[in-house]
Formats: sequence, C-alpha cells, structure tokens
Amino acid sequence: MRKILMGSVMVLMIASMAFASGSQEPAPAETQGPVEIEFWTTQTQSDRLATIQVLVDTFEALNPDVTINVIPVDENDVSTQVAAAAAAGTLPAMGEFGAETAVALGSEGLLDIDANTSFIQGLGADRFYQGALRMVGDGSGSYYAVPFHGWIQGIWYRADWFEEAGLQPPRTWDQILEAAQYFYDPDNNQYGILVGTTAEAYTEQVFTQFARSNGAALFDGDGNLVFNSPEMREAIEYYAELAQYNPPGPQTWRARDYYLQGKMAMFFYSTYIMDDLAIEDVAAGSLTSDNFSDLQGAAFDPQLVENTRLSPTITHTQDAGYGVIVSLAAFQQDDPAKTAAASRFMRYLFTPNAYITYLHMAPGGMNPVLPEIASNPRFLNDPSGVYSNYGAEKLEEITSGLANIESFGIVDGHRIEAASVIFERQIIPQMLYAITQEGADIDQAMAEAEAQMQDVLDSM
Repeated sequence: MRKILMGSVMVLMIASMAFASGSQEPAPAETQGPVEIEFWTTQTQSDRLATIQVLVDTFEALNPDVTINVIPVDENDVSTQVAAAAAAGTLPAMGEFGAETAVALGSEGLLDIDANTSFIQGLGADRFYQGALRMVGDGSGSYYAVPFHGWIQGIWYRADWFEEAGLQPPRTWDQILEAAQYFYDPDNNQYGILVGTTAEAYTEQVFTQFARSNGAALFDGDGNLVFNSPEMREAIEYYAELAQYNPPGPQTWRARDYYLQGKMAMFFYSTYIMDDLAIEDVAAGSLTSDNFSDLQGAAFDPQLVENTRLSPTITHTQDAGYGVIVSLAAFQQDDPAKTAAASRFMRYLFTPNAYITYLHMAPGGMNPVLPEIASNPRFLNDPSGVYSNYGAEKLEEITSGLANIESFGIVDGHRIEAASVIFERQIIPQMLYAITQEGADIDQAMAEAEAQMQDVLDSM
C-alpha cells in the first residue's frame, strides 16, 4: 500500500508540474460557478484508471469549481452506451475513444463539433500530425473530435543488415521487394519479410498500407464500392509476390519470433513491439521453440533494439501509413458550463507533463499526436525504461508515421459503415489467403471478394 501511495504522490507532483508548464496553451474557457461533468474513457484497466484519477484529482485541486467523474466504458460498448445516454438526456461532457467511433458519433450529431474544432484551432492545428487530424476531420475544415494518442504500424527492419548489404531503407515498393529477395535464404532458415497471409485482422492491416500507398480504396467519398480497380489489383499482385519471402505456411503476427531470434530481415508490426525489442523479460515469449518447429530458440539480443529501425510510411504512387488514433471529444450539452469545463480539462491533458503522464500508461501503444512531445526529454524517460533504449531520433522517426496514416473506413471525413462490416467478415484477408496459400487466380478472387462486399452493402 505504501508503494502505491508513494507512486500516486509522485504522479500527482508530475501532473501538478504539467499545469504550471502549460503557459504556451490558450487560456481555458471560463465556467460559471461549480459544475460537475462525466468523462468516459475506454481505458478500463485498473492501473490506467488509477493514473487518470490522479490527473483528475490534480486538475480539480487547481480548478475547485469543476468536479469530474471518470466512467470506464468498454471500447466495444461505446456506441451502445452513448445511444442510451442520448435517449435519456444524460450524455457525458467528454469522452475518449477511437477516431472511427468519433466520426460515427459526430455524424449523428452527438458530438460538439464547434467546441472540438475550436479546441484544435486554439491549440494550433499545425502542431498535430496531419494524418491524425485527417482521421477525425469532416473534410471541410471542421473536426468531430481531437486526436489524443495512437499507435503506428510499419516495417521494422535490421538496419545493420541493410547497411552491410548496401541497401536503402525499405520505404518504396521497389526497395521493400529488393530487400525481401536479398535476405531470403530458407536453406539457412532466414526469411526476407513478414506480411500477413492468414484470414485475420493482421493481414488486412498490413495490406491496407500497401493498397493506400497505391491509391486503392474500397469506397469513394459518396460511399460507392470501388474495390475492383487497377490500383487495387496491382497492390494485391505485389502483396502476393512479397508473401513468397515469408516463412513457410500461412503467417500472422506470431512469426515476429523469427525476427527476435535473428532469422528475419523485416516484419510488419505496430509500435506495441517496442518493449519486446528492448526488454528481455517481455521478449521471452518470442525466444523459445514453442511456436515454430524450425526455430530452436535464442538468447535475448541486447543489441537488437539498437540495430532495428522503423519505416512507418510506404510509398508507391503516394505516401501511406497505418495506425489507430484515439481521440478526445466534447459531447453536445445543454449547459455551456459543462462544455467549458470539458474544454478546460482537455487543455490540461495536453499540457506537456500531464500529457506525457497519460502516454506513459502504455509505452509504444500510446504515441503522441504532437511531434514536439516525441523529443521531450521527459517523454523519453518512461517508467518502464522502454523509450530510453530508442532515443529521441528514433522516437521522432517512429511517431512521424502518424503524419500519413490511412484507413479504408474513413473517406473524405465520412465514416463508411460498410467498411467496418467488411473488416469484421474478413473478406479481404480471406481473399489474400486464397491467393497466397491456395493459388487462387487474382481476378477471380477479386471478383468473389467484390461480390461479398456488394452483399454487405445490399444488406444495410
């Protein structure tokens, strides 16, 4: 208990510093008299809720006219809970949830778009990674919500191998394919790359980045299905070729074990891999022979994190990244004092030390949407010691992927509901599995996938 209390006091001190260090932020909106608001968050883990409560307690101490009740809500239940609250006239003042959820709620008129847009403008739209802003924009200069944090996917690669081979970092289609071919040596149990080829979410996440880098999409801005296009076919054909340099058999994220055991040159993964690369205890599950019969297990390589770099953006006809943005949003309220209080709390959460305290709840999983934070010395000093293994230059390179993140589900500021259903039904990864593992004809597989997508549209 004493350790918990001391930890809370330390976070409280840090959070107090946060408010003091926020002089660069716009002046907060004023409230009129005491006001009580609810903050819904999808951070439901007890340790994260404890940190959030310390930040809330600190904010309340500095703002005695505002009381904030923290309500944890499972991410999968947000839309249902919001609908129930709207029907009862009890919407929270603000919430934290994924960008796609924010766009959906904003499109239904449940979020205060004016307040959220004003907040971004007051903080400075140019301070955000622009890809993160696009994920919550309505396409016309307004914003359904405020980007808060996110994770990035990209190609993690052995920079030392690339340098020794005289190869360029894997950023373009040509560079990626050249490296995959060069390092593919199955006779010595070494593989060029890991891309998903099983019928699951990981496969679609990896493929989305390639498709978007070629300008391919599922829908246009009017919601019309445009899947079966030359751009999409080219991306599928390239992906199938790249998959030849995978470890054998249908593969998923688990094959990261090859990389951690020194048997792979490149692999796609989110920033959640950062602690596996840096900390021996976390990496242990990938250093055994339990998951793959052709891996003998290996000792932890303390130099691997130093020798690893991330290419967060893929380029072909355009730049494309992939990631997930979690946003903060003010809801529509009848009482302007609640909106003002929510805005004030949101500004507090963006003051440097409060923001960093929040992000440190999940190193690698919560990355800043403000580039300036990635180089902040305190951000580099997370309690788990993950970031200190990377350094400022690498962290800035990693978080820069938020500048170009793309999605099949948000087009021109509109959330395409059918894209979520298509994702849930695994139509794209099933198609890629058939092509890469069963030898299906690309044109036929695309036609079948398109027919399934049309069925989804017809049923909605």
